[in-house]
Amino acid sequence: MTFTDKLRKFFAKFLNTIGEWLLKTGISPNAITLAGVLFNLVAAYFIATGRLRLGGLIVALSGPLDALDGTLARLKQNNRPFGGLLDSVADRFSEIAIMFGLLLYYFGLGHLLGVVLVFIALTGSVMVSYIRARAQSLGCDPKIGLLTRVERYLITSICLLLAQPLAGLWVLAVLTYVTVFQRIWYAWKELH
Repeated sequence: MTFTDKLRKFFAKFLNTIGEWLLKTGISPNAITLAGVLFNLVAAYFIATGRLRLGGLIVALSGPLDALDGTLARLKQNNRPFGGLLDSVADRFSEIAIMFGLLLYYFGLGHLLGVVLVFIALTGSVMVSYIRARAQSLGCDPKIGLLTRVERYLITSICLLLAQPLAGLWVLAVLTYVTVFQRIWYAWKELH
């Protein structure tokens, strides 16, 4: 069981309670997904302008929306393929927006190492997601590794809240690529 699965299990009752309330309001899971993207775009703006803690707070508050949209879809018995696609695209777009905010922040400071770390962390993150999606299309699901989306989100939001984004970027830059190799290795064993 992955860390993400453990978190979902731990918060299942809480998410179901909120999901049941949202079910009564008529809000769609896709609206929640898009609200999460909007929150992350706002967070990216604050990060880019140097208000790291505020950006980190918004990122932290938007995180539960990512779990809530799936919970609501399940409660509505509305697990349509497009909702899953939209959720995946929204996750990537949100992550890219936050990293773009950090890129602009470090670029504005003339901090070359920060710019390079953002690039490495972002490409590693995209590759982690891509490898899983590509492997799934081949009949294998490498849902493993040190840094799944949840861990990346937690590292990013905590380091922003502490106004220490460079430390988070170092962790992301190294461990996303460890995760890339873990997933490639898993897929190789399954598909070889």
